[in-house]
Amino acid sequence: MKKVTFIFLCISATLFGQTNTEVHVFDIILKDGSHLLKNGKNISNNAGYDSQPFFYTDDEILFASSKNGNTEIILHHLVTGKNELKSNTKNGGEYSPQRIPNSNHVSAVRLDNDGLQRFYKYDFTTKKSTVLIPDLKVAYPNWFDQDMLIAVSIVNDSLELFICDLKKETNIAIAKNVGRSVHRIPNSDLMSFISKENKRSWLVKSINPETKEIKTITSIGLSEDVTWLPNGLLLISKGNTIYKFDPKKDKNPSVFFRFTDENINNISRITVNSDGTKLALVAEVSQ
Repeated sequence: MKKVTFIFLCISATLFGQTNTEVHVFDIILKDGSHLLKNGKNISNNAGYDSQPFFYTDDEILFASSKNGNTEIILHHLVTGKNELKSNTKNGGEYSPQRIPNSNHVSAVRLDNDGLQRFYKYDFTTKKSTVLIPDLKVAYPNWFDQDMLIAVSIVNDSLELFICDLKKETNIAIAKNVGRSVHRIPNSDLMSFISKENKRSWLVKSINPETKEIKTITSIGLSEDVTWLPNGLLLISKGNTIYKFDPKKDKNPSVFFRFTDENINNISRITVNSDGTKLALVAEVSQ
């Protein structure tokens, strides 16, 4: 039993990427038809793992951060520049914090010290947490609406995509060999995910959670993380560069913005607020 727990913990640690990373936020500025990222600020400024940013509001950002040997949920207030500790789990840590649609509650993946991994709802008013999906090892979720989410989950040491209906209490497997990046596509009833079936070049695909129809959007090489601007522009991170792709007219991705700051290396998670004025990203700390 100890061997199984050890293997599972190693898998989970690899999935959540325990490296020295920081969360940065930039203003998105459109000038002469081109996008610029200005006024960058390191909002985590913390030794160790800081990752998985999510805009709770247009001016508040949730992210996961290393604190006292665990990974906790932090809420950053852009106006005041202050970080607020929102969780303090003694026997484990939280990952992938996100606001649950049409509520003030937050969801997160909790990885306990004994290896148990489950998806929870957190009520920061009552300080209580509730298991939302008891029989699935959710790793990277994203909400479709308040009752349904698309969840990348661990199955037999690999990642598979599920449609999880909390009201019906069903978890339907949709795709195997997927990546960690799942997002709502703006102005649509679709979600996007990354298919890794082609090992040479991964694909961004869309899925309709109601009909379960899947379509290919574009190839992104071996890039791991994407997000969407409100106008429907797909953003793709790789190295020190963010690329863009317009599904309506582009054949291939092109440069959105390239960083020259030595502190922006190996960009991973990227996300944009609802009005498309701010972008948060995760970058490795410069050596």
